[in-house]
Amino acid sequence: MGDPHGVGIIGLGVISGTYLETLTSHPGIRIVAVADLDHERATAVAAGIAGCRALSVAELLADPEVATVLNLTIPAAHAEIARAAVAAGKNVYGEKPLTAAFADGVDLLAHRGEAWVGAAPDTVLGTGVQTARAVVDSGAIGRPLSAVATWVAPGHELWHPQPDFYYRAGGGPLLDMGPYYVTSLVHLLGPVVSVVGASSRPRTVRTIGSGPRAGEEIPVEVDTHVTGVLAHADGALSTVTFSFDAVATGASPIEVHGELGSVSVPDPNMFDGEVRVSALGTPGWTPIAARAGYADAARGIGLIDFVRGHGRADGALGLHVLEIMTELLAAAADGTRHHLTTTVERPDLVPLKPATEWRTP
Repeated sequence: MGDPHGVGIIGLGVISGTYLETLTSHPGIRIVAVADLDHERATAVAAGIAGCRALSVAELLADPEVATVLNLTIPAAHAEIARAAVAAGKNVYGEKPLTAAFADGVDLLAHRGEAWVGAAPDTVLGTGVQTARAVVDSGAIGRPLSAVATWVAPGHELWHPQPDFYYRAGGGPLLDMGPYYVTSLVHLLGPVVSVVGASSRPRTVRTIGSGPRAGEEIPVEVDTHVTGVLAHADGALSTVTFSFDAVATGASPIEVHGELGSVSVPDPNMFDGEVRVSALGTPGWTPIAARAGYADAARGIGLIDFVRGHGRADGALGLHVLEIMTELLAAAADGTRHHLTTTVERPDLVPLKPATEWRTP
């Protein structure tokens, strides 16, 4: 067994706890350094990890023991940190989205040199989406013709004590939750070539429902209901809806429809879940046992996948998904079809990997 892969983490917010749980338990990974704007927080985190040091961002980027930077900063800082990492000769894997602006993502990939750039979400590498992908690839539903993806909620202000970001530029339901669904659609049906859309903003203010600011009204500066159609390169059409203006939906998060059947795909914000198939001429839905994907996975599996020699959660896919979302918003704003400038190959299917297997180097 070779030496563990050295990882440095920048940004130690709430999501970092899940990553740390996954990565610190993997023998092929060693967290060698952490950095945060709150150095006391970094010191506390480092103290709980054997051999880990709390450094400044500059020190971490210069550290020769760091082979890959895990970028868990806020979206507005994704581009700056990622560019600095590749400039220092480091690989970088970041939380979604790849960058806050599409142009920054293009620039990042253009200047990455020999470094690998990866991007969340890696939930799509779990048994849920991957098993559905295996069903589609097997031909069980015939030629895929369309998909429907739906995520709706009444608004994050009901539970989040500081929800302002969700209603400002860079926020909204599509950019918040869309990466999970759109990335899954690319895994299932391949790249997208054009988009059309429509959107609305039924309310101009929202009322915070919890925390010390409960009762305070905040302005809504972005559209909060976004719908559109994604035209995939192979001819399939995906209809998508993302909304902060609905109470709930009883529909499957994603359904893929083919000439011979349909596949119900579980929540792409999770790693597992039940996949069901309805075949032409057969009533009802049949559950499908997990047949592909990383079993019992959690956030961080995308980085482990890279260290294991695959890199399915690649930055090129993250950039394509980012362009799909930003062009869908632009198409909704001007009422025209927008053609994409990026494309990707569908990532390789993940063979079924029990946790006992993928948790070894």
